[in-house]
Parts: sequence; C-alpha cells; structure tokens
Amino acid sequence: MQHETELLFFKEILENSHIPCHIIRTSDDSAGTVYDFGLRRLALPEIDYREQFLRFCRQYKDDVLYRVFDPFLCRYYLFQVPDDEAGTYVLVGPYVETEITAQDIMKIAERFGLPHYLVGKFEKIYRVIPIVPDSTGLLVLLNTLGRRLWGEMDRFSLQEVYDHSFFGAEPVAMRPEDKEPEDAFLSMKALEKQYASENALLQAVVKGENHTAEMLLGAFPRAHVERRSMNTLRDFKNYAIITNTLLRKAAEYGHVHPLHIDSLSSRFARSIENANSKEDIFRLMREMARKYCLLVKNHSLQGYSPLVRDVLVRISSDLTADLSLKTQSAYLHVSASYLSAVFKKETGSTLTDYVNRRRVEYGIFLLNSTSLQIQTIAQHCGVPDLNYFSKTFKKYTGLTPTEYRSRISSCGDGASQQEKAELPPQE
Repeated sequence: MQHETELLFFKEILENSHIPCHIIRTSDDSAGTVYDFGLRRLALPEIDYREQFLRFCRQYKDDVLYRVFDPFLCRYYLFQVPDDEAGTYVLVGPYVETEITAQDIMKIAERFGLPHYLVGKFEKIYRVIPIVPDSTGLLVLLNTLGRRLWGEMDRFSLQEVYDHSFFGAEPVAMRPEDKEPEDAFLSMKALEKQYASENALLQAVVKGENHTAEMLLGAFPRAHVERRSMNTLRDFKNYAIITNTLLRKAAEYGHVHPLHIDSLSSRFARSIENANSKEDIFRLMREMARKYCLLVKNHSLQGYSPLVRDVLVRISSDLTADLSLKTQSAYLHVSASYLSAVFKKETGSTLTDYVNRRRVEYGIFLLNSTSLQIQTIAQHCGVPDLNYFSKTFKKYTGLTPTEYRSRISSCGDGASQQEKAELPPQE
C-alpha cells in the first residue's frame, strides 16, 4: 500500500492521544462494521453496515477530506488514500466535542425509538468515546498528512457532511423488546457473581488466607475489566488500581496499621503505572493478593490493646530506634513495670525478647536477599555491636550470621525468596 509508513505513523499518533483511527480496505469483509464501539449496532441491529459504509464511500470524491457529523452526536474524519487501487480509506473517530449527558442520550433513544433497557448500554458506550473539545490540533495533523499524501494543499479540500446515512444511521420505528429482559436478568446475575467474588477475595485478605486470595483473584480479572478508554492497557491498569484500593482496605479491616498498608500500597501503585503489558498487570495482581495476605498475617494487631498496638507499630516501623522497655514506657507515659506486664500477658513474650526476635528475623531477611556485610546488616537491625548481634542471632537460630550465610550460599538461590524468616517457636 502506498503511503503506508505515513499512515501508520499518523495512526500511532492519534491512538497515543486516545483518538480512534482506522485504516480500512474496502475488500475486507469487516469494512464498516466495528468502528463506533457498537453504537449503531446497538441502535440498529438489522442494518448491513458493510454495504452502508461502501455506499457512503462511493458517493463522495477521492480528493476531499470529509468531516462527518452524525445523529449520535459523534464526529469523524474520512478520506480515501489517493492513488490506491485497493480502495483504502482512513477513518478518524468517533469523538465528541462535549460530554454527552443523560438528557442527550434520552433524546437519541427517543429519536431512534429505542426501548428503555438500552439506555444504560448507550451510556457505557459514550463513556468510552473520547472528548475532543478543540479539534484544531487534529485538523492540523490531518492537513499535514494530506500534504504528504496529495503533494500540495490545493490538491485536496475539506468538506463537512451532515449525513444521516453514514453507516446507516437512519431512525427506525420502535424496536420490539425481544429477549432483552432475559439479557438484563443474565447481566444482573453476572454482576452479582462478580461482587460475590470480590467480597470473597476481601474476606480472604482480612483473614490472611493467601492461597484463597490468589485463587479468587486469578479466576476473575480478565472478565471484569470494563473497557472505558481506547487504551486497553490503561483499562487494565485502572482495574489494578481499583483492586489495590480494595485490598488495602481489606488489610485495614484485618487490623494492620496504616503505616504498613501505605508502604505496600504505594509500591504497588508505582509498579502498576510502570507495567508494560496486560501480563504484567495480571502478575502484579496475583502478587498483590499474596503480599496483602502476608501483611495481615505478619502485622495484624487484632486482639491487642491500644497500648500494646502502639508498641508493636513502633517496633516494626523502626528497628534501629531505642526500643528498650525504659524508653518505650517513657514514650507512652506509663510505668515500665506496667508496660512489661501488659506486653507479656498479650504477646506471651517479654518486650526485650520480642524486639530481639524481630531484629533477628530482619537480619535473616537481609542475609537472604542482599550481599551486605554482616556489620552493616547488624546496624540495619538496630544492633551496632557486631559481637552482641552475633550472639543474639545464634541464640534464636543456632547459627552465627556468618554460618547462616555460608549455609544459604551452599543451598543455592532458593532461600533468598523467603518472604519472612521463620524462627524456632518461642519458649
């Protein structure tokens, strides 16, 4: 096809601006059938759209750029590629110049004699159609392309067409309500099933049941992604953002402190925006289900008093801080003996033992996931004294940090994938 490079570049520019652009060969069986998100097919299902499109193309000149206004309040540009024997056309649109309101849709439905149950479907389609309030930039692009295709500006012209026959958009008599009530019932049931699946997912996260959450999430993402734009990847990213928001609320209901939730949620938000494919989105969503469940399992504060919750959050938020009983009790304005007694009663561990276990767990994580020197790891764990860190580490694991690193090195990379260190049960 002549001018293929220019046309594909033009198409890419528009699609990156979320404006539909189609390069149509009249020899294609689908020519004229699927260029308006199903708007006409919904209103006039009995029309032969291929024949209507070809008839429209035949009645206009091949050196004119047509700006088409249709009865659905949509705008298009259409022109035939010059010197192309195959009969190739470029269709830009649909787009609208202003937001289509519910009142506008009701008027269109009345004009075309549409039954009331189709109004909601029309609204969904109009949400997808892009709004271009100022089409000056679009016209500049078209004129620039026209100069490349025809050679000179005076070799083609712009003509506006107010054509109700475009794609066969002629009003018809009131349509009979055949089978639509059944379709509405099925849609309602599908929606109920979707919400039930999402609620089950949230409950799984609240309980920290990662195996259940991953299974539920893997079962429904593709089917539930509603197309709202011309960019399919953007639609999947938006769905992932919604899922991230739902899962963070589920973690909150699982009694995880916002400090931990916000850190994980922000990380996933960045990953979603950096995703390059739908497959990346699906992988991220499965990871979200797993990580939020782990967050609940590892950081849920359910069953603890406000006093102990404050201590646990302070410990998990900064292991390098002074987490001694004396400092913690002063920070919380209670006596050291009272805090010690309450903490032991609710956690089954002394405060010192609990802090040491958390520091060793973090040390295990860093040994598994980094190549940092052990002295540096000790400092990250809040124990600047290397000898004391080694003694504490061996007390809970049976190995010194050096021995532990040697063991995981001999076991290969598998150990580095641990999400959370497992220590022997508390005595």
